[in-house]
Amino acid sequence: MRNIIRSKNFYLMLFLDTGLISGAFLLAHILRFEGQVPEREWQNLCSTLPYVIIFKLFSFWFFGLYRGMYRYISLVDLLNVMKATLTSSAIIVLAILFLYRFEGYPRSVFIIDWVLTLIFIGGIRVAIRLFLFEKEKGSFSFRQMFQLRSERAFKKPEKGLIIIGAGDAGEKMLREIRDNPRLNYDVFGFLDDDSTKHSMKIHGVPVLGPVHKIQQLASQGGIDEVLIAVPSASAKQMRGIIEICEKTGLKIRTTPGIGEIINGKISFKTIREVSFEDLLGRDPFNLDVRTIGDYLTDKALLISGAGGSIGSELCRQIAQFSPKSLILLDKTENSLFHLEMEFRQLFPQTSITPLLGDVQNRGFLDRLFAAHRPQAVFHSAAYKHVPIVELNPWEGVFNNIIGTRNIVEASHQYEAERFIMISTDKAVRPSNVMGATKRIAEMITSSYSSANPTRLVSVRFGNVIGSEGSVVHLFKKQIERFGPVTVTHPEITRYFMTIPEACKLILQAGALGEGGEIFILDMGIPIKIVNMARDLILMSGFKPDEDIEIKFIGLRPGEKLYEELITEGEGIVRTDYEKIFVLKGNGCDRHWLNQGIEELTKLAHEQNASGIKAKLKEIVPEYQPFDLNNFVPPQFP
Repeated sequence: MRNIIRSKNFYLMLFLDTGLISGAFLLAHILRFEGQVPEREWQNLCSTLPYVIIFKLFSFWFFGLYRGMYRYISLVDLLNVMKATLTSSAIIVLAILFLYRFEGYPRSVFIIDWVLTLIFIGGIRVAIRLFLFEKEKGSFSFRQMFQLRSERAFKKPEKGLIIIGAGDAGEKMLREIRDNPRLNYDVFGFLDDDSTKHSMKIHGVPVLGPVHKIQQLASQGGIDEVLIAVPSASAKQMRGIIEICEKTGLKIRTTPGIGEIINGKISFKTIREVSFEDLLGRDPFNLDVRTIGDYLTDKALLISGAGGSIGSELCRQIAQFSPKSLILLDKTENSLFHLEMEFRQLFPQTSITPLLGDVQNRGFLDRLFAAHRPQAVFHSAAYKHVPIVELNPWEGVFNNIIGTRNIVEASHQYEAERFIMISTDKAVRPSNVMGATKRIAEMITSSYSSANPTRLVSVRFGNVIGSEGSVVHLFKKQIERFGPVTVTHPEITRYFMTIPEACKLILQAGALGEGGEIFILDMGIPIKIVNMARDLILMSGFKPDEDIEIKFIGLRPGEKLYEELITEGEGIVRTDYEKIFVLKGNGCDRHWLNQGIEELTKLAHEQNASGIKAKLKEIVPEYQPFDLNNFVPPQFP
């Protein structure tokens, strides 16, 4: 309030409003008496005017008309003007009625006065906004609001823009482009497949027709970019729009999807290049907040591998459930440091404990669990890169098997309520060491679930888009260097989902688990990697095999053409959630499994690669070891 009183703009508006209130009251009398105001009415006017001014100014203050920023006057502010003028006029009428019973006061004067006051007070604020708009954008931009398209054609803007989607998102984009003087765009029009919007206008900009008309408009010239402002579009709709736009050769941008928009706010700053996630377009998954909150809210939680792609996103989503504390465990210093800095800034209310350590160190885990007593554990720490683990199988044993057993045993010993192990589709009929070690990790989790108060479950899913090791990340870097984009095989396919979606499903599966289950996430339809490469090249504004070469380099050590999500002997059962299934395996004997792990540990210390693979096959019969010595990459023409 003190800042408002000190502002010179406040006194300027107070002076203008006083003059406009006086003018409206005077004009109301002139209109009522058709320019011939009787002497008695002049006396009433002069005696009443001071009170009218005081009542109206007080009402304007009460409804916040002097607290707004005039350059951002909106419908909300005009609604407040209506409330203020109506309230003040009603108070004046009631006062005259109570004191004088309206004897000698024409009633119609006060109705006319209210209408004129509303027009004058609202009009001056709109005029100020237009004046400031003119001042910031320049006279040409101001004239653009009123001139016809043919008149504007004499001066070509730096960038011509077509907005696809004549809805709320498109309207917000148009307003921000006009309000931001740094955005040198000229919006030629909107395109929308809703025929009821055709030939209509949004802030003076026409809806020119359906989406496919973009090709005709592009051929006429003057358009440089296309902005897709349809955040609610499904994957099929988005792919169709992008395919049409790609044929024009124009640069394509898009607004965020619904899941990326916070509180419905869309800004030009959030506009980005079209990404592969737009084409993947998986339907959003709604969390059962109550069941998840039951095991996360006000609980001490441990996330191993917290600095990784899945681990860090799990931390972010868990923080929204107000845990008592988060223990962030990772053996990579940089990733742990950056995650801690992020949480200090974005989640200051969350108690976090960053711990630099390794799940292979059982003594370290015992001290961790004894000190912090985590009630739920998310085990994301693992080696995941197939070729690297294939060349270093002993490290896969140490990290993926010994590390998992260590943290499972610690969870059991210190009576954690839940343990969720993050697995992979490569654990199904594995053809590589990484997959075989993750399958044994599933078996460890399952074997410790019997007669154990800790609910131990595994969650199995395929590739995630957005991680550092993702093929999408690799392709984008190759495209930045103008190729070639390397694909291992023309027929290779993979399952994909986004990191946020995978983490939501992990949290939900954790709430469902009773112990011993392997939850499988619905990964949708497998995608051909070569098709993904082509889509990414097109979305980057190039033509596959013309501008950027796609080169087939052959399967890498341990790599399969097709991944699977279910292995023989597992029975799949639906859950109450559409995208989550549960697998009921036969389990395994813990004593027998531990004996095998001890032998594997000995072989790993000896760095005996062939012995490790032979033992892995003994424990996981469906594992088909990859013979690295006899590996000859296939040649492609």
